[in-house]
Amino acid sequence: MIPSLNSKIRVGVIGTGTFAETCHLPGLQSHPQAEVVAICGRRYDHARSLADRFKIPDVHTDYHELCARPDLDAVTIVTPNIEHAKQAMAAFDSGKHVFCEKPMAMTIDEAREMVRAAEMSRKIHQVAFTYRYLYSVLELRRRLLQGDVGTPYYLRIQYDSWEGMQPNYQIGNRGKFNLAGGGVLYDVGVHLFDLARFIFGPIEMVAGISQLIPRQRIGSGTGTPANVDTEDIAAAWFVYEGGIRGQLFASRATPTVGDKSYLEVIGSEGALKASLSRGSVDVLKFSSPTRPAWEELSLPQEARDKQPHCLGMMMRSFVDACLRGKLDGNVDASFYDGFAAQQALAAVTEATTQFSWVRI
Repeated sequence: MIPSLNSKIRVGVIGTGTFAETCHLPGLQSHPQAEVVAICGRRYDHARSLADRFKIPDVHTDYHELCARPDLDAVTIVTPNIEHAKQAMAAFDSGKHVFCEKPMAMTIDEAREMVRAAEMSRKIHQVAFTYRYLYSVLELRRRLLQGDVGTPYYLRIQYDSWEGMQPNYQIGNRGKFNLAGGGVLYDVGVHLFDLARFIFGPIEMVAGISQLIPRQRIGSGTGTPANVDTEDIAAAWFVYEGGIRGQLFASRATPTVGDKSYLEVIGSEGALKASLSRGSVDVLKFSSPTRPAWEELSLPQEARDKQPHCLGMMMRSFVDACLRGKLDGNVDASFYDGFAAQQALAAVTEATTQFSWVRI
């Protein structure tokens, strides 16, 4: 069924942190058929201030109350990882479509329960894998399908940053094991594993290592020094069901070498390399055995705007999915994709302790 141009998707947002402010709220409000009618946060004054800035009528401090509202069609979840599962379950129980931040859960068991609840609800379920919406990634995927690199045999993804080692680095929710479940692996690695699967499909086996650099930094909520307790470096090697090999590296404790982060696919006739960011850099390049120097390929003009365009594209995609009753299978990530990424995270964690390959 084609939705009416006058149809509106009424959305409630759970979470009032930085990413709610920079992604969920502006992204949803940029869709002409979306209306954010309520937000939920633990601190009423902060939530009210944010609601006033975005002209949102209602504020809640209890997510159960927000989810139970009969005037909402959908809920987006942008809270610490430890909250995702119970908030998504509450939203599904209330008959709402659900958009959840990554990683979708703390554990495989939680993720499995979320998938089960999504299936039973028969509502839209989507996970926030932003890199899928980069012009460079979408064009890389299209060119792979048309055979631009010949027969692909290797994929590698790199993400380097000094962020975690900087003196002013603060330990926020993502840096606390009991709130996030992991460090750079759960924050960045989950994106990279989803990209790897988005490009070539299911991963069969994983090996990996991780490293925590012992140190203290200021806690963002306490203002006092505390030990960093989540890993700073995570590396993984993997084999696809079809035999293609791959590797990924995610770090908040290493310098960049040229590009801060990128996705590279190598085949018998050449290689494609896509930059990874929220849109500040969105470039696709090609190299071949006969012309090894990287050549920049054409992308839509919007790729050069240096704006976080993939955030808005992702949030609008959720609204579109709610309107038409299904995700765009060519780009959107469902809870099934989120569960697959969760399995990869668990496999790396197991491989790190066992120093062996782990079958997914």
